[in-house]
This record gives sequence, C-alpha cells and structure tokens, in this order.
Amino acid sequence: MGLLSLGTPLPWGKSQTYTELIRHHGIEQFLALYNKMKDKKTECLLFGDEVEYMVIFMDHNNKNAKLSLRVSEIYSELAKEEAEAEKDPKKTVQSGWRPEYGSYMLEGTPGTPFGNKIADLTRVESSMKLRRQTVMKYLRANETVVTVTSFPRLGCLGEFLEPHFEPGGPVAKSLFVPDEVINPHPRFPTLTANIRTRRGSKVAINMPIFHDTKTPKPFIDPTIQWNRDKYPEDKEAASGAALPDHIYMDAMCFGMGSCCLQITFQTRTVSDARRLYDQLATLAPIMLALTAAAPIWRGYLSDTDCRWDVIASSVDDRTEEERGLEPLKKNKFVINKSRYDSIDSYISTDARLKQEYNDLPLVYDESIYKRLIDNGIDDLLARHVAHLFIRDPLVIYDELLYQDDETSTDHFENIQSTNWQTVRFKPPPPNSSIGWRVEFRSMEVQITDFENAAFAIFIALLTRIILVYGLNFYIPISKVDQNMGIAHKRGAVLNEEFWFRKSIYDDAVSSCRKTSQISEINRANLSNGSMSDKWEKMTINQIINGDDGHFIGLIPLIKGYLDASGIDHDTRRQLDRYLDLVSKRASGKLATTATWIREFVRSHPKYNYDSVVSQEINYDLFKLIEKLQTGQTKVPTFLDGFEI
Repeated sequence: MGLLSLGTPLPWGKSQTYTELIRHHGIEQFLALYNKMKDKKTECLLFGDEVEYMVIFMDHNNKNAKLSLRVSEIYSELAKEEAEAEKDPKKTVQSGWRPEYGSYMLEGTPGTPFGNKIADLTRVESSMKLRRQTVMKYLRANETVVTVTSFPRLGCLGEFLEPHFEPGGPVAKSLFVPDEVINPHPRFPTLTANIRTRRGSKVAINMPIFHDTKTPKPFIDPTIQWNRDKYPEDKEAASGAALPDHIYMDAMCFGMGSCCLQITFQTRTVSDARRLYDQLATLAPIMLALTAAAPIWRGYLSDTDCRWDVIASSVDDRTEEERGLEPLKKNKFVINKSRYDSIDSYISTDARLKQEYNDLPLVYDESIYKRLIDNGIDDLLARHVAHLFIRDPLVIYDELLYQDDETSTDHFENIQSTNWQTVRFKPPPPNSSIGWRVEFRSMEVQITDFENAAFAIFIALLTRIILVYGLNFYIPISKVDQNMGIAHKRGAVLNEEFWFRKSIYDDAVSSCRKTSQISEINRANLSNGSMSDKWEKMTINQIINGDDGHFIGLIPLIKGYLDASGIDHDTRRQLDRYLDLVSKRASGKLATTATWIREFVRSHPKYNYDSVVSQEINYDLFKLIEKLQTGQTKVPTFLDGFEI
C-alpha cells in the first residue's frame, strides 16, 4: 500500500516541521527523474498483478471464523523463502510478498512480470494458485488463507480476532477494533495516528444500512459504545459522526484492512503510459461494479456492494477547513475529495483529449505548477503533479530527511504513493531497467484464483487493444465521478446504467484496416455509429458484451483481436474461459461476489431479516468460501460449471 521504508517515523507534530522540505525536494526529485527518463523506451508491454489475502482462524468448536493476527510470523517465512531463491542462481523467484495494513493481511505478486506474448496470459492463474499454496505451507491447524474483500464481522461485539483483544488503543482510539489489528511495521501505526491527528478527529465512515423486512427504521446501531469515556474522541459518535440508518466505523483499518486486486502495466514510452492512464480511468468504475464483493460491514448488510467509499473515508485526513466546513485560516486549499478517490484530471498528450473533458475544477499548488512549467513539464502533467502535492506527507522518516535529489525519489514517492486513486501514473524507479507504468486499482479481489485471473487477463487484453487500436474512451471526467457513485449501488451490474462513450474508435478505424489487426467482421462494427463526441448511459452488459447494431462491446473487440493473432487452439480455449466468466458476470447470468454473499446471508436459516450477520452465519460463509477456493463445491449461480 505504498512506500515501505525502514527508519524512525516522526510523530505528526514534529513531522509538520519538514512538510515543505519534503514537498520541495519531492518536486526536485520528480524533475530530475523525468528529465532523465522522459525518452526511455522499453521493448515490450509487461504486467503483474497484486493479490491481497486474509488469514482466517476457524474456531470450529464455537462456530466462529476469526482474523488471525499471526501474519507477521507467516510473512517472515515467506520473505526468507523469497530471499533464498534470489541468492540461488539455480532457483527462480516464483512469488513476491509484502506486508499490508492489517496484521491479518498479505500481498502476493508474481516473482517476475508476465510478458507481452498472448500465451503469457495463461500463466496468471497458475501463478496465483502457487502463491496461495505457498502461504498454506506456513499455516497452522484451523487456519486458512482467503481472498475476500472485507471481513464481515471486523469491529463487531464479541471475538473476531485470534488472539482476542479488546477494542481501543492510543493509535486508532477506535470504539470497535484494537490497535493490535494494525501491522506493527512503523509505517502503519504512524500513518493511522497522523491521519487522525491531522484531520482533528477520528475518521468517520458511514455506509447505508440495507433495510430488510425486520430492520428497525430508523436504524440506530445498538452495538456502538455510545458512553465510552476512555479517550476524548469517544464522544464523536454521539456528537454526530455516527449517522442514523448507517453502519458507522471509526478507524483506518475498516478501509485499508480490506483487500483488492490491482494490476500494473509497463508501457513502451511515457506517452503510452499517459494514454493508458486516461483510458483506464474511465473503466475504473465499470470494473469496480463488475467485481463488487463487499456487501457487509461490522456485521451488518449494507445497501452498497463495494469497498471504495469505505477506504476513501478511512484515510480522509482533510481538516474541517479543507472539507469546506470552516473558512480557510490555517490551510491553503478546500479539497473536494479524500486522498483515496477517483482521479481528477486526464494527463495524456493524445490529440483526442479535449479541454472540456477535464471539466472538474482542479485544485493544485500554483507555485509548484509554475516550477514544473519553468522546468519544461507540459501543462497537463504539471497540473497533475501539482494537484498531488496539495497533500501533506503523512509519514516522514528521520533518517531519510536529507537525500540526493539526483539519485533518490523517496520524497516524491512519499506524496505520490499516498494519493491512492483509481489509477496511478508511475515513473520508472531510479537506476532500474523498469519503464513507465500505470497501476489499475479499482477492482475488488474475488474468492477464487480463477476469478482473479479472469479479471486480470481481461484488463491485460483490454490494455493491448487500447494501445494497438488507439481506442478512445474519453468522457467528461465529471461523468467518471458519477459512474463511481453508481458503481457502489446494490446490484449495480443489473440495475444501473453508466456513462460511456458511444463511439470508441475515431481514427483507429483506418489504422486497424491498414495494419490488418482486426477481423473483417469487427471492422464493419467499428465503422457503425457517429464519430462525434457523444456518450450515453449504458448497462454494464452493453459495455462488456455489446448491443447488436448499437455498441460493439469490449469482449467482442478482444475476441476480434485474438482472432487476428493466430494463437494456438489450446491457448485460445483457455483465454475464452476467462472471458466467458467476465461476460456472464456482466450479463447477470452469474452473480457478482457481493450479490452471492448477500443472497447467502439472506437465505441462511439463522438469518432474522434484520440486516444482522451473526457469528454463525459468518462461520458458515467462510466454510463455504474455503470449499469454493479449492473446488470442493459448486454454486451454479456464482461460478456455473467453471472448473476451479
């Protein structure tokens, strides 16, 4: 979840002394790096995925699935195994491991990036399976590793951690979770405390309750410790932070303790990276809805399906002035979003990017913008960086204050990596063979490796046709924001429509014809419709699968690309399985993970139709998830006949 440095993190009061130093040298480091790397070209398109895992302890005697806080031990073994493989020339590093925010979480990546050959895509699922098997080697009896977006009973009354700790602690000061739930690496508790201190209060997360037939109206959560008097912040819930008819959460762990599936792409040039950044940004809400997997928070069914708004609120360090609640006195800007949110501007040099597409008022530091412009950075990229740098650095290490700006990018990454947006534009690391990259960040992690591979491969193929065919997904960025809101709605895949561009081809048609990179049948479809700048509301089924005579659909485009590629039958058959899963989720033939979980809860014999997800229901859910992950059971409405 960002830069993990070793050192002594400064408390917020002391770190404020150095915020301008970090900001100044962060820009100097970016300029030095950009000027060195702006002409860098890499030979091929590479990509890699990041899958986040939770370790669960299954207390069978008490029918209780709990989060295991033993992951630091497991990570030590994984890191040792990885280090030994790196030293031995006869061994291949097959997986990489990083700690994550929660003490129950791990992040796993492939040992090396996947290549640019289509056949390389068939390695993704086997890599994910290997990672899961690697973790399982270090689990104890009754432990299991899962890929679920949110743990349904995090922050409930009773025991949800193994070992158990009572809620509270000086870092988060939460009413619901103990500080022990936070990874002990110095970055994570410091980040938590500094966000709370900078904001001037605990974070306030409110997700709308799902009103079932017996859910009280209004819903006032009876499990909140309204009268606790351990910390001054305890009174915030009763003073308005906890909203009626909402599930209230008060700690960073509820957001950053959830899991996702992220994909990073290395492009050939910086201009390709900027183009891919823009085009993927428009797809981020679509993929958020399609991978929706988080319908339960703090033991209650919510009226939303996704994690994104929870995380956005969980790291919202804006002061009351920056949120527009008080006049500006101490702060410089009113900022309309959390630092974890959708992007605010497109950045490509593509001639098809029209000024009116960047229709949100962009808040940026004008003095930083001028420095960037004066040093040769173009207007769009200068605005982008100056916008990122309206944020304060959240974790400053004493030992890393003074650096060589020509060789280090730590200060730049300090701010860049804590702008957690739907896509991230990533310059090459200094002194590295790595090229310009784009990180796609909106997708929720799925239960099985097959599903995660399917969505990773779908996005990977989509990036190829974006770059090969020059596809144009531009819509006004305000409509991308609207789509993010729509994506959170319960059942959005089936019940909602999203803004999408009607014609995504423009001048790409003639280009495709010249290079013979698309089949004859799809050439005809490319030419249908107006080339004018128009967009309209479409269902996700229309966007993904197409609508005869209206919109071709992304999967038919991908299949046209595969038709023209000449790949062997076995590779094509395997890729079609992944595309079929995405297609069926988009059409509603198969339920999203969020819908399936919600239906499981509501059909459980112990569910009382009051929105409460009890300890026993949660336990039974994880028993079934365990069987799904290993292919021991099938759920036709969720995974159909796909072999896991």
